[in-house]
Amino acid sequence: MSEIGSSVPRRQLGRLLRQAREEAGINLEAAAKDLEWSRAKMYRLESGQSSLRTHDVALMCQHYGTSAELTEVMVSLARESKSRGWWHAYGEAIPAWFELYVGLEAAARRIRQFEPSLIPGLLQTADYASAIFSAKAGRSPDEVAQKVALRLERQKLLTRRSPKAPVFEAIVDEAVIRRPLPDVDAWRSQLAHLVNAAQRPNVSVRVLPLSIGPRLASVAGSFIVLDFPAVGTRPAEPSTVYSESLTGSLYLDKTTEV
Repeated sequence: MSEIGSSVPRRQLGRLLRQAREEAGINLEAAAKDLEWSRAKMYRLESGQSSLRTHDVALMCQHYGTSAELTEVMVSLARESKSRGWWHAYGEAIPAWFELYVGLEAAARRIRQFEPSLIPGLLQTADYASAIFSAKAGRSPDEVAQKVALRLERQKLLTRRSPKAPVFEAIVDEAVIRRPLPDVDAWRSQLAHLVNAAQRPNVSVRVLPLSIGPRLASVAGSFIVLDFPAVGTRPAEPSTVYSESLTGSLYLDKTTEV
């Protein structure tokens, strides 16, 4: 299965469609009304969170007065966006709002994470991840096992050879390594795993001491910054900030936001 899957072409297509709409002087609400779609659907398409049929892309391009050449490019991206990444095999273990992130993570050349509460997911052991996922009431052992398997599969990108493994830079609050698991042996294994992971040439882990007091990053909560490889002289995707909650996620890619 593809390492990158559909996430990057979906985002590229969404960005091009948004630019075409704006150049045509049509706002989001008007476009949604003209195409007989909801505003929410338009937003999902332009942000790369939903895939598009080639027929719909052609229809949008016609409505925006897009050139034949650019229309062809966007139709090709719509076809590429149908490719499936390895994570699709995990079904309901991966929420729709997290699927986009997994694809972008797999495509990144550098991943930077600030984590004030937990060991970063890419550095968690199976026991630690299991304890975290089990904390949600009503989650069955099978669901937990599937989510743990997905997390461990994601971690393989740090040791892959092709494409080249990304650089992973983590900053964790000191409280993270002072908050043990109930299982002492599992906690010791997690700390040892963290130390061993930091020995890899593409991984760095730094601890933000409690003694320095509150910092702006702590107020912002957990977040991840993704940087992407260049295509020619420009990145394939703009650097993106990802922030997650229990029920959804937020993506920021404007220069002023990142």
